[in-house]
Amino acid sequence: MKLSQFKFPFNENLLANHPAANRDESRLLVLHRDSGKIEHKIFKDILGYFDDGDVMIMNNTKVFPARLYGNKEKTGAKIEVFLLRELNNESKLWDVLVDPARKIRIGNKLYFGDDDMLVAEVIDNTTSRGRTLRFLFDGTSADFREIIEKLGNTPLPKYIKRKSEPADKRKIPNCVCKTRRCGGCSNCWLALQQATNEKVRDKRCGLC
Repeated sequence: MKLSQFKFPFNENLLANHPAANRDESRLLVLHRDSGKIEHKIFKDILGYFDDGDVMIMNNTKVFPARLYGNKEKTGAKIEVFLLRELNNESKLWDVLVDPARKIRIGNKLYFGDDDMLVAEVIDNTTSRGRTLRFLFDGTSADFREIIEKLGNTPLPKYIKRKSEPADKRKIPNCVCKTRRCGGCSNCWLALQQATNEKVRDKRCGLC
């Protein structure tokens, strides 16, 4: 199976660039497997398709501002770093993607924020765009996370062409997020509303 098989023509003007004011009023497409019939609903209508004893499975990972913009040492060239996963908390080692990859090599130092608030050193190549970074930071883990929250930008799906905005840090994490692990967001951030969760429970459906 190839990714190209999932491509299809559509009107890009119909893509939501911002979440609905009330997330449970975003659009919902319903496909009936038995007949192939398609219905166009809004998200809160999903309750009409649940029966007693059904279970709604929620993703409770929290999107964090994983995209950092900075500069390369000496040349000052602009670079972008996307944080994928923490490899070692104590050593501040991270698996990342970089852009432009051809200019970011082992031994380079990368600087982020005003007055070079955060500095990282490239210590390994993992893939064509992948690198391992060691952040040269002596503070606590909590202090490090606070700086990432301050300097980082919220990653948006590629089909959303606008730049991330400060409000995205508040709007994109959904209302059930507990674990700060996710560096990219899915469409669920456009839809979920706490009131919908409560109605699912009222209908005696499980949430997990």
